[in-house]
Amino acid sequence: MMYDIAARRKYPIIANSAVYGTMCVGAEFSQQILTKRILNKTEPREPIDIDVLGRYAIMGTLVSPNILYFWYKWLDKAFVGTAPKIIVKKLLIDQFIMTPPFYVVFFVTMSLLEGKKDLFEECRQKFIPTFKTSCVFWLPAQAINFTLVPPAARVIYVGICSFIWINMLCWIKRNDYNAIKEE
Repeated sequence: MMYDIAARRKYPIIANSAVYGTMCVGAEFSQQILTKRILNKTEPREPIDIDVLGRYAIMGTLVSPNILYFWYKWLDKAFVGTAPKIIVKKLLIDQFIMTPPFYVVFFVTMSLLEGKKDLFEECRQKFIPTFKTSCVFWLPAQAINFTLVPPAARVIYVGICSFIWINMLCWIKRNDYNAIKEE
C-alpha cells in the first residue's frame, strides 16, 4: 500500500495513465459484455471486439490522462482553495472551457483510430448530446472533486468517475444518435 502511494507521488503521470487507461478499457469491456453477452440472446454470441478495446486503451493511457493531468495541475495553481467561489469558478471553467475540446479530441481521435474518412462526422452528430449529458454528470462529480478530493488524487478520482461516465460515453459512441433522437 505504501509503495502504491509513493509510486503515485513519484510518477503521477504513469500512475494516472495506468488507472485512467484501466477505467477506459474496463468501461468499454463492460459495455461489450452487457450488449454482446447479457442483452443479446442470439447464438452464437458475438465475440468481444479486441480492436475497440485497443482504441480505448490508446485513448485511456496515452491521450486523455495526459491532457487531464496537466489541465488539473494548471487549474489547481490558477484557482487555489476550496471556498465556494473558487469551486464554482473551477466547475465552470472545467465544464465550459476544457470539456468541449476534450470531446472533440475524443471523437476525432477515435475516428482516426477507426480509419474513418470523415474524422469530424461523428463529432458533429454526437458532440451536443454528449456535452449536455456530461453537464448533468460532471458538474456534481467535479463539485465533489474540487471540494473534497486532495489535488494529488484528482486524476484518479476523475478516473473512477470516468468509469461510470465512459460507460455512458461508450453507449453514446456505439449508438446512432439520429436513431436515438427519432425515438
